[in-house]
Amino acid sequence: MASTVSSINSAYADIAAKVEAGQRLTRDEGIRLFDADLFTLGELANLARERLHGDNTYYTHTLHLNYSNACVLTCGLCAFYRPLEHKEAYTFSMEQIAQKAEAAKKAGVREFHITGGLNPKLPFSYYEDMFRTLKRVVPEATVKAFTSVEIDFFSKLYRMTVDDVFQKLKAAGMDCMPGGGAEILAKRVRQIICPEKISGERWLEVQGQAHRNGIPTNATMLYGHVETLAERVDHMISIRTLQDETGGVQAFVPLSFHAEGTEFADMPQTTGFEDLKVYAVSRLMLDNVPHIKLLWTYVGTKMIQVALHFGVDDVGSTNMEERIVKAAGANHYDAPSVDELTAMITAAGRTPKMIDSLYA
Repeated sequence: MASTVSSINSAYADIAAKVEAGQRLTRDEGIRLFDADLFTLGELANLARERLHGDNTYYTHTLHLNYSNACVLTCGLCAFYRPLEHKEAYTFSMEQIAQKAEAAKKAGVREFHITGGLNPKLPFSYYEDMFRTLKRVVPEATVKAFTSVEIDFFSKLYRMTVDDVFQKLKAAGMDCMPGGGAEILAKRVRQIICPEKISGERWLEVQGQAHRNGIPTNATMLYGHVETLAERVDHMISIRTLQDETGGVQAFVPLSFHAEGTEFADMPQTTGFEDLKVYAVSRLMLDNVPHIKLLWTYVGTKMIQVALHFGVDDVGSTNMEERIVKAAGANHYDAPSVDELTAMITAAGRTPKMIDSLYA
């Protein structure tokens, strides 16, 4: 691969040399990168991306099962939850879940993505039955379910160890975990945006337990609210350190904050310029995480083709029936079909690869 050092801003030549050599970047270098011009970031992130994946770009066909919005937490950043007795609170019956699975089978879905509110009225058997129902109807589809916040809740509510929770869910059909609930791991930020949620340390602990139980995970970062650039980089380094220890993180998923319907409704939406910088810095800092994933529900499908040259190699999925980010005002309703995703990837000069939750 041709050298990029001579083609970028000379102020970042030292970082470029480390990227070319495959050397790990420091915290200070990560913070510096957020001040780099977009062309420099794109050159370096694309170098790292192509070293790992060439032109390959991954996507899947997904049904979201946001099975319940009833929740005992009152997170200021969440527009999805409803108090348990609220008139808009809902919980899917097992019959509804089976119906959705049948529709997903007809549509050729390869992944069920399952998250919901913390609903203490549901027995643990509800989740086991849900997984078994999905696997019975669509045995070839993978089940990606529950954030670390949900797993911690189950452990406390049902008086089981986290290991027990994972082993029972795995036996029922759980294949891997999404990365939600991480937000920004810094204590200062969590005290402002989600003080009732588990700590950043606990989130990392549960993730590590998932890996040790043979359950790979994703890891998210919700940016564009009260966090600093340094806190973004510290978040990435925490994920990188976890990956050094366990090797179980499949993908890092930056999520731009949508404020509508939250307690932070006056906050402006992130710009495409800022989004691209986050993707690029993520790819450069997370040298040991295989994939950087874009979710078009947060930034729109128009971002896909550009982001594929700024470190992103996974463009998410069709995201059928996604409810959480839409509740926060995301107006990206141009849900692409499998054919449309394939066409967008191809038009960007990349090679589309359909996968399931385990990148198989």
